[in-house]
Amino acid sequence: VELLGKAYPRDDYSNVAEKILSKVGKNLHNKKHHPLWLIKEQVKDHFYKQYTGRFGTPLFSVYDSLSPVVTVQQNFDSLLIPQDHASRRKEDNYYLNRDHMLRAHTSAHQWDLIHSGLDAFLAVGDVYRRDTIDNTHYPVFHQMEGVRLFSCHELFRNVEGGEDFQLFEQGHRTAHKQESHTMEAVRLVEFNLKQVLTKLMAHVFGDGLQVRWVDCYFPFTHPSFEMEINFQGEWLEVLGCGVMEQQLVNSAGAQDKIGWAFGLGLERLAMILYDIPDIRLFWSEDERFLKQFIVPHIYQKIKFQ
Repeated sequence: VELLGKAYPRDDYSNVAEKILSKVGKNLHNKKHHPLWLIKEQVKDHFYKQYTGRFGTPLFSVYDSLSPVVTVQQNFDSLLIPQDHASRRKEDNYYLNRDHMLRAHTSAHQWDLIHSGLDAFLAVGDVYRRDTIDNTHYPVFHQMEGVRLFSCHELFRNVEGGEDFQLFEQGHRTAHKQESHTMEAVRLVEFNLKQVLTKLMAHVFGDGLQVRWVDCYFPFTHPSFEMEINFQGEWLEVLGCGVMEQQLVNSAGAQDKIGWAFGLGLERLAMILYDIPDIRLFWSEDERFLKQFIVPHIYQKIKFQ
């Protein structure tokens, strides 16, 4: 398989169709004035302005042009996804061969970015899953991943008596925490995560937004949550998130830190915000669709016609 200037030998795992290969490199999230680009830019702008480091520079770095071709190790193993997990099936993924695939989620880059020394980042990109096409499902869509790691000092510095608190302990795994985390650390990480995401959604959808959290399960976070927002009278699920599995953080070389991660779908947010009724429209080349999103600034109110 020839893709993005590289050749991948086919084997019994290869199952990428030409139609899917033709979408690779389109990078709709980087196409100026595309609705997915508008959402990405709004989120980016919010994170840049809301969270700054010591010298006033943005705390979060943004990676939006990482290659969608990843190894099976990056997509599954690095995220502690068990060998027999249903999400690895050939029926659900696009494999170039036994070792390489089109990423099924932007989480495939978490380990590498942490390993490179980053504490706070957003990764944005096209992701690929074999899915039956309908108005809310398409085999190519776009995700944004956020990760934030804290040292002991960072997490507890504004807490009274915080110098006595620890991130880690030898404990037991419960519904609320991992065996290696202290309850104080998890509570603060979880609070920070939910605060960051509540602010983000209020930024995108407007102040006064009602939010609720639903407990759920992901192999690479614990505890894990789905966030739902009440938009125009109905509850809609908008993202998944949680406290990162310490084993993942440790294996990437950040064993003195604890962190959170979230993943959201750009199409999902754009469909809600702009009232776009069909996910297939994002791939439209039709001027009548595209020109509605050519606006003077990224926060312009748009209602799709």
